[in-house]
This record gives sequence, structure tokens and C-alpha cells, in this order.
Amino acid sequence: MTVLLAILIAVSLIAWMFFRSKSPGSDQLGAAEQQPKLDVSKSIRAAATSSAQKVSEPPDAELIADATAPQQAEVTSRQRDQDAEIARPAAQDAAQSVNALIDEQPASPHDVEGLRKGLERSRRAEGFFGRLASILLGRKELNPEIASEIEEVLLTSDVGVQTTQVITDRIRESLSKRDLNDPNVIWEAVREEARKILRAASTDSTLKIRNKPAVILLVGVNGAGKTTTIGKLATRFKSQGRSVLLAAGDTFRAAAVQQLCVWGDRIGVEVVRGKDGADPGSVVFDAVRKAQETGIDVVLADTAGRLHTKANLMAELKKVIKTTSRALDGTPFEVLLVVDATNGQNAVAQAKEFCAELPLTGMVLTKLDGTAKGGFVVGIAAALQLPVKLIGLGEKATDLHDFDPDDFVEALLGQAREGASA
Repeated sequence: MTVLLAILIAVSLIAWMFFRSKSPGSDQLGAAEQQPKLDVSKSIRAAATSSAQKVSEPPDAELIADATAPQQAEVTSRQRDQDAEIARPAAQDAAQSVNALIDEQPASPHDVEGLRKGLERSRRAEGFFGRLASILLGRKELNPEIASEIEEVLLTSDVGVQTTQVITDRIRESLSKRDLNDPNVIWEAVREEARKILRAASTDSTLKIRNKPAVILLVGVNGAGKTTTIGKLATRFKSQGRSVLLAAGDTFRAAAVQQLCVWGDRIGVEVVRGKDGADPGSVVFDAVRKAQETGIDVVLADTAGRLHTKANLMAELKKVIKTTSRALDGTPFEVLLVVDATNGQNAVAQAKEFCAELPLTGMVLTKLDGTAKGGFVVGIAAALQLPVKLIGLGEKATDLHDFDPDDFVEALLGQAREGASA
């Protein structure tokens, strides 16, 4: 009986397992349990692949351009409106400034008294002249350390390290011990060394205006005084009976063009200008060609101020010079570097870069009336061996002077006793 019961149980189990395996829902259930996992995995891989393709495929430039064109136009329009707002008061300031500057009586050659007045800050007690005078004058005898004291004054007056060393070495070499005890002899030795340096650098300090048209291009960093110098030069040439044409080559700054136009209106000189942002070379080219056609004597060309460290901007200046020479062979006859004297040794570093990149013919030193370190002129002339052709000693048109080494030294270091007591 027990054996029979065991057999029945075994048969029942085998039958149950047989029918369980054949049940249609079992396979579908197993597949249904696995399917979601498979679908999710495939979705993740597909999304990753699609994302990778989007990253690797370049965007459609035309679609982007179409999408951003209205925005770009809006930005450009807004920028022009802002520039106009900036230029408007700048133009008004320019008009007021030019009205104060205009003077039909140019500075006379060899105007030592005018130079001395312009160098007043350098001649005061705290200036270059005054500090030298305090060392050398009023003493019965000098101590052996006098050369070191002179050296300190020269260095702190922006004469420069190398030039200072040259001057003090020459003083030691050229003077006997007996002479070193005479303050007047030492003073004259300093003056003579300054004259030698300036004469060597300024062998050709006159502007080249023999050709017709004479083309003068002014370059330099921002704020050096290029546009104002052009206005002063135009006033001078006009008063001499020469016809003048101005080229507004600073096409990146609306106020510069406006300022030049104000100058032109006030002194009766035409200004050739292009559209905002126009190629500066083309503006100067057009001005030179127009001067040829109309028999103009002098073309004065302005350029945008730029940092000497920007290679692309310096390259653009080279292009302007090259384009100008295409308009008239051999032009520009003068490429003048305008230097702000109040920047001292920083201005020397800037000027060296311009000298290395451009065919400069001379310098215009502006704002000398604004510094007590008149020795800067000696330092930059020695450092660059580039002639100083003009110096600015004030805001009026009469305050632009031709540079003469002897007159300058006389104005800066002359009449020492009178100046020292003043």
C-alpha cells in the first residue's frame, strides 16, 4: 500500500512539471521580464550615439548666420548709436579746444625766451634745472662726490641710465681736479655734453617740405597729441602762405575725425575723410591723389593711436605707409613719431618699438610744458638717435616750436645763476 502511494505521488509530480513547461504564458512571461531591460539598454546606447554625432558634426554656418543676422544688425546699430552719442560731445569739446588753440602768428625761429617759458616747470627749484643748480651753484668748492650727485639728478629726470653714464664719465675724463672745484666749469660741462648728444641725434631736424605735395604722416600711441599737432602744423603752414590738405586717417575714432574737421573749418583747410571704420590707407591715398590734382603744397595725415605691443596694428601702419607711396612715389616724405614727454622712460620704450617697425624720419615731443623732467629730451634723443623735429610747449598753435639743439640747451640750462635765484 505504501509503495502504491509513492508511485502515485511521483506520477503526479511528473505530470505537473510536464504541463507547467508547456504552458503558453510561461515563455511570454520570461520574455516580458527581460524585454524592458533590453529596450532601456538600447535607448541609452542610441541616445549616446546621437549625442556624439551632434557634437562631432559641424554646425550649419548658413543656418547660424540666418539666425544671428538680425541680432548682429541690432548690435551694430546700437553700437553706432553709442558711438554717435560719444562723438557728439567729443566734437563739441574739440571745437572749444581748437578755438582756444588757433593763433595765426606762428612761433618765430630761435625763440629762446619762448622755449624758456615753456620749460618753466623744468627750470623751477624742483625741476631738472633747479636741482642741478642746487648742486653746482652757490658753493665755493665741490666735494669729490659731485659726479654721483649729478648722476642722481640725471637719472631721476628721465635722462636714462646709459646717457647718464656717458655724461658723467665724460665729465670725469675731461675735467682736471682743479676744474672739479669750479662749479661754473662743471655746469658748462653738463651743458656741452647735452649739446653734443642733441646735435648728433638731430643732424637733420628740419621738416622736408621741398616737394609738392609734401606728405607728412604722424604716428604714435593713443593720447600722444597727433591730431592737435596736425592742427598746429596746418595753422603754421597756412600762415606761411602754403596750401594744406588734411587726411583723417584715424578712422576708428569718430572724435578724432570730428576734431580734425573742426581744425579744417577754423583755418580754412579741406579735410579728406572716409566712412566710419574705413581703411585708413585708402583715406591717405585719396588725399595724396587729390593734393596732386589740385596743386596742394602739404598733406598732413593723421593715424589711429595704437599700442606698440600690438603686432597687427603696427602691421596696419606699415600698410598705410606702403599705400601712400603708391599714390606718389617716395611718399610719405616725413613719418613723424609723436611722443608724450610726460610719460618719461615709458615713452622711450614705446618709441623704440615704433623705430624697429617703421621708417621714422623724426620725432615730435609734446607736452614738455607739463613735466619738470626736461632732461627727457636728451635721453630719448640719445636712445633712439632719431632727430627731434618739433617740440610742443603749450596748448596754443604758437607753442609748437622747431627744434634746435643749441637753443633748447640754452633755454633749459642757460642763465643758470639767474634761474637759480628766481
